[in-house]
Amino acid sequence: MKKLLTCLLAGWAVAHAAAAELEWITDLPKAQEKARTEKKLVMMDFTGSDWCGWCIKLHKEVFSTDDFAKYAKDNLVLVEVDFPQKKKQSAAQTKANKVLQEKYKVEGYPTIIVLNSEGKKVGELGYQAGGPKPFIAQLEKAKKK
Repeated sequence: MKKLLTCLLAGWAVAHAAAAELEWITDLPKAQEKARTEKKLVMMDFTGSDWCGWCIKLHKEVFSTDDFAKYAKDNLVLVEVDFPQKKKQSAAQTKANKVLQEKYKVEGYPTIIVLNSEGKKVGELGYQAGGPKPFIAQLEKAKKK
């Protein structure tokens, strides 16, 4: 019984390691260069990470899952565009995020903007119930544009 429990815990830890390893970039030009090189989509997450309930829910139900982590690794360059209330952010980061918010006309959180590898907007998403599968399906639609 003890061996079974140990094996189950080890398997769970390995499975959840993938989601923890997601790389969120905060510099869009660097992300776009990486996306061009790797032929991936850029997914920008406009979030209020420490105060927005729907943003926190999206991260918990989608972005922190293994299914999303596996999909992201092969298809996405992730960019966090955060507007926190409690967390400290450099003045340069705050300014850069504000510029992106204005450029993409983001009025609410969470807003997910998807760009192709050439920087063209191909999708816009928000929170949707159902976990990673319907979210990934929407990203797949954007990928085909």
